[in-house]
Amino acid sequence: MPVTPTPLLDVPGLPSGPADIRLIVTDMDGTLLDDAKRIPAGLWPMLAELRRRGVLFSPASGRQYATLARQFADVAEGMVFIAENGTYVVRDGVELSSDPLRGSVAPEVARTVRRLAARGVDVGAVVCGKRAAYVERSDEAFLAEVRKYYAEHRIVEDVTAVEDEMIKVAVFDFGPAEHSTAPALAEFAATHQVVVSGEHWVDVMNRTADKGAALRGLQRALGITPAQTMVFGDYLNDLEMLDAAEWSFAMANAHPHVVRRARHLAPSNNENGVLRTISRVLGL
Repeated sequence: MPVTPTPLLDVPGLPSGPADIRLIVTDMDGTLLDDAKRIPAGLWPMLAELRRRGVLFSPASGRQYATLARQFADVAEGMVFIAENGTYVVRDGVELSSDPLRGSVAPEVARTVRRLAARGVDVGAVVCGKRAAYVERSDEAFLAEVRKYYAEHRIVEDVTAVEDEMIKVAVFDFGPAEHSTAPALAEFAATHQVVVSGEHWVDVMNRTADKGAALRGLQRALGITPAQTMVFGDYLNDLEMLDAAEWSFAMANAHPHVVRRARHLAPSNNENGVLRTISRVLGL
């Protein structure tokens, strides 16, 4: 049974002094970033202090590795990036783990999205490879959304013909993805994960791929326990990641399922919730 989350400022289980936290993992959109997609200015001095204390800070996002590496370029040395919803984990430019799609799955998802678009749904596929993300739509409205998450993207005539090691297919729906695109992709749920990762995004990945699996692998590699791990999330693609940490926090703005799954509740992404919680728990 999920633990009912308790508000940060009134949590009996929080220690009076600094906790033994060795790893902090946070989602980006709706969690660390505010609604304007801004990284809080206070993060940079906090990262320096965490590094001094030997605490590893790791962004975990549906965003592309190239995008995350660019956002944290000045502090990226030694940082682990859990990218593409856990399908691609990289540290200092070296792949730690990946979970690529097999066979014809990526092309089949792309063709399904084409059929959905032909029926009038305002939707487009982003086929995510290790080298780049590939799209067929070239209109500015769609590309503006792609640029937010995929710094390295290419417009191609046929995404089903691209040669790369594909790790995920992300589908952007200008409408509510949970009600339109997700049901249309349900046929893939028998063999793969179909995850609503945001209000307008649905991701198709291997069943074995999620942020939680990536985090558990990282914990094993580093010898860090769930009790030494703090995690923040706000949406459905964060659920498994929350399960991998005893210090699991849903943001106040989180999806109801995420709130029910987390142990504790942090202030919202617009209230600097991640930084405030880290400061509170670690005594910064």
